[in-house]
Amino acid sequence: MSKAEVRLLGLTLFLGAVILIALLVLSTIFGTTAIPVSEALKAVVLGLGLAEGDMSPLHRIVFELRLPRALFAAVIGAGLGVVGVVLQTTTRNDLADPFLFGLSSGAAAGAVFVITVTGDILGFWTLPLAAFSGGLIASGIVLALVHSLRTSAPEKLILAGLAVSFLFSAITNYLIFAGDSRAAHSVIFWMLGGLGLARWETFPLVCAGLLLVLTYVLYCNRSLDALLTGDLTATTLGVPVRKLRLRMFFVAALTTAMFVCVAGAIGFVGLMVPHIARGIVGPLHRHLVPTAAIVGAVLLTGSDILSRLLLAPQELPVGIVTTSIGSVFVFVLLFRTAKAR
Repeated sequence: MSKAEVRLLGLTLFLGAVILIALLVLSTIFGTTAIPVSEALKAVVLGLGLAEGDMSPLHRIVFELRLPRALFAAVIGAGLGVVGVVLQTTTRNDLADPFLFGLSSGAAAGAVFVITVTGDILGFWTLPLAAFSGGLIASGIVLALVHSLRTSAPEKLILAGLAVSFLFSAITNYLIFAGDSRAAHSVIFWMLGGLGLARWETFPLVCAGLLLVLTYVLYCNRSLDALLTGDLTATTLGVPVRKLRLRMFFVAALTTAMFVCVAGAIGFVGLMVPHIARGIVGPLHRHLVPTAAIVGAVLLTGSDILSRLLLAPQELPVGIVTTSIGSVFVFVLLFRTAKAR
């Protein structure tokens, strides 16, 4: 890594961190009731047990609702950005994202089954566990299909993911139609993505997802760089292409399930972030992965703030905001590709 590249990466991460901290503060103090920064800081100090005193209702709003929500947005955005990098590299598809492979559809089916049929039989953890299980089942079916075909070709992986996505979407729609109509609002909000389930109890889960994908992708960064040159060249360089592709898909699926089970189907983050990050630091994964993480965190945290601003005091599902931004992004991407030809 040259000195210029080190400086560029360092400057990118520093500016991204500054923007992210500013957005986290804004997300914490902004809401139906505006809270001064001094009171927000006091709530954090009291909540962490760094000072003695009783927490007022205002302080509880900050520490138990707004702060975890802001941190969830940052962690999940970072994780989805890195997962998007993995999937776009392993499938060689610039439009690949975590929700192209049936992961969100499986998680949605699990969550909707709980909302419309069983109810919270396990208490608070019922919905996250059901969504997590649905996401893993969907990814397991995709991997089983690919294994039965005895290939890990990118196009086969994408087709298997699309087939599973359509299957679980049909199951979800059936459950919505046949279930309790009074639960429709909860179902729609969850399917469109939201951070309303952000609680300290589930924060370790999303942190584990981010740590898993970051650690494994950085560990395999040279193998992923080799994939950029094509399967044949990567094989001659000693990379086990088929095993690497399947392992990466499994890690991406497991990580996405961890995120989806608490935040729903937040689309387009994993599609947009890799393109933005590559435009800043290039395609090599040692630089690309941390940049994608910080860009994803900024994007989802900012989108969450917008979701609370646009129809205040009513809250939009954050997936509507990211999908709107993502559709414009894809149009721009397509026009740029057409001009480049």
